[in-house]
Amino acid sequence: MTPPATTALDPGGAFGNVTSLFPDGWEDAMEPPPTAGEAWDTPVDLGESRTLPAFPTDTLPGWLGGMVAAVAEETQTPADLAGCLALAAVATAAAGKVRIHIRGRWHEPTNIYTAVAMDPGSRKSAVFDHMIRPLLTVESTLAEISQVRIVEAELALKLAKAAAEKAGQRAANADAEQRPALTQEAIVLGREAAAVTVPAETQLVADDATQESLGTLLAEQGGRIAVMSPEGGIFDIIAGLYSGSTNMSIFLKGHAGDMVRVNRQGRPSQHVDRPAVTMGLAIQPEVLDAIAKVKGAEGRGLLARYLYAVPESLVGSRNTEPDLIPDNVVDTYSAKLAALATALFDRAETATLTLTPEADAVMRAYQKVTEARLAKNGPLRPILKWASKRDGAVARLAALLHLATHPTDGWDRPVEAATLAAATRLGDYFTTHALHVFDAMGADPGRDTARALLDHLRANPMPTFTKRDLFRAVPRSDFRTIADLAPALDLLEEHGWLRQQAPPPRTARGGRPPSPRYQLHPHLTRP
Repeated sequence: MTPPATTALDPGGAFGNVTSLFPDGWEDAMEPPPTAGEAWDTPVDLGESRTLPAFPTDTLPGWLGGMVAAVAEETQTPADLAGCLALAAVATAAAGKVRIHIRGRWHEPTNIYTAVAMDPGSRKSAVFDHMIRPLLTVESTLAEISQVRIVEAELALKLAKAAAEKAGQRAANADAEQRPALTQEAIVLGREAAAVTVPAETQLVADDATQESLGTLLAEQGGRIAVMSPEGGIFDIIAGLYSGSTNMSIFLKGHAGDMVRVNRQGRPSQHVDRPAVTMGLAIQPEVLDAIAKVKGAEGRGLLARYLYAVPESLVGSRNTEPDLIPDNVVDTYSAKLAALATALFDRAETATLTLTPEADAVMRAYQKVTEARLAKNGPLRPILKWASKRDGAVARLAALLHLATHPTDGWDRPVEAATLAAATRLGDYFTTHALHVFDAMGADPGRDTARALLDHLRANPMPTFTKRDLFRAVPRSDFRTIADLAPALDLLEEHGWLRQQAPPPRTARGGRPPSPRYQLHPHLTRP
């Protein structure tokens, strides 16, 4: 058989390379042959970006909320950081001294863990200085008081040991008849000497602390300590920065109030019955990814203990001439915080807050909402471990708001319904931020670009489109090359938001293959 002749217009013969006669991309404009439409399943949630609420400053008592708002204004930072530190500061003053009784055997301590994610250059240190320095001033005052007690205890111990030693010598030199009585006297005096405890200098706040040093601090400080830091170094320590292995036991028990055994070199081990660790941290957003990778952090529930906040940065839109913090606002904040810390400092017994019947009704209603949202397909199911602690966190927040409202006698008053309602608003705020944080922790590397692409398709729906058409339409700030679309398209297809159509039958004519064509989920194309 004679092969087809070739011509200048048909160099491949029999129009085998006819694509050379048409403009580039002509095949993209040709619709594929119609196919029987397959039923669409409900697309799987991609963890779309949420509109995160601002910190509800109005839930705080006036003196506390006023300080938060003033610090946020002067530093030109979101109120979230100052607000979370304000709660942590009250917890530092109250933790280990007050607990709240909900009902039955359900009690919650008043210590909390907060972690605010902010970019570098966000003036975190300035906010920390304003919110925590008054607490350090209180600590200094209490340390002076403790110094007097240390001197007194050391002298009492010296005298008790001397008396026991003399009694022992008398017993050793006594005759057989007197020795038993004198020995018993020496034993009694020795026990009295052993019972004399020399207190450590009072410390309310520590910076990043290892598990061992934190245990020592808890033993020395009556079972309570706060870790406050404008960085996230504590997570490096938990991950094994110094020990070489993950070590988080005391951080778990310090939040829950479970007994801790402290082994101290050269001294007898000591039990801390109800440890109360408070944390107020500011971390860089990328630390959230690192936290999620800490061995055991998720499985053992460390991540579920934090109240997270991820405020939107104000960098680039800050007022260069902000209002300064009024002196009376700082003075009131310092005085109220000092009054609370000082009033609780010498309490030997833990005070227990109770709820009014109306407050209990608010708490029960909130519990029902939480329980419903924890159902199999509920919105809180993806953060089951965190959400399972949500009601307890709200109870703790209610106790802190109550004590801040009544810093000199709150432990003698029941918690009112309005206070509990304010705490539930804080609970909702932290819940939304937790959903965002845990979504980011478990996100695939291409999920952010997939979200951006899905947002674009929502705003500009196209029933069908080619990859090349889509690249022409999307912003170059999100997708610099057409290859950047591939992981986002794959993830959207995997989650059921779009479907790649079968390519048209290939012919023997050659040429460039057509650009992949996709069909968008009808849910996104409906008016």
